[in-house]
Amino acid sequence: MPVKRYIQPLSVYVPHYNAGTALPMAAGTVQAGFPSPALDFMEYKIDLNRELSRNDAATFYVKVAGNSMTGAGIDESDILVVDRSLPPHDGSIAVCLIDTEFTVKRLKVQPDCLYLVPENPDYPLLQVTENNQFMVWGIVTYVIKKVV
Repeated sequence: MPVKRYIQPLSVYVPHYNAGTALPMAAGTVQAGFPSPALDFMEYKIDLNRELSRNDAATFYVKVAGNSMTGAGIDESDILVVDRSLPPHDGSIAVCLIDTEFTVKRLKVQPDCLYLVPENPDYPLLQVTENNQFMVWGIVTYVIKKVV
C-alpha cells in the first residue's frame, strides 16, 4: 500500500535587514541555575536577523506544519531559520523538495543512497531514489519557538 502524502505549500519569509528592528538587550547573561542580581539598565541593542543569519542573501524563514520532527525539538508552528549557502551533510536537518512536496527532515547520507529521517517514530523513513525529483533547499540553523 503506498504512503499517502499531503502537498503543503511552502511560505518563505525573507529577513528584512536595516528595518530598525533592533531590540534592547541586557548586558551580561541570565542565570539558568541560581538567580543573579537584576540588571538595572539595557546596554546593547540586538538585531535578531543579524544574529540568526550567517549569509543574508541565502537565509530565509519558514513556518513548520506537522510533527514529524518533534524529537529534534521542531514542533508545529515553530519558525525555522534556513541557510541555502550551507552544504548538506550526514546528520544535518534540511528543508527539502521531494517530488512536489516540501519537507523538513534529518539527512542520512549512505554511500549508495540518501534517506530523509523523521524524528518521530510515527513517521516512516523516506529513501530518495533516482525516481524522485529531489533538492535540498537549505540547512536549518535555528528553531524559533513560542514557549508560552
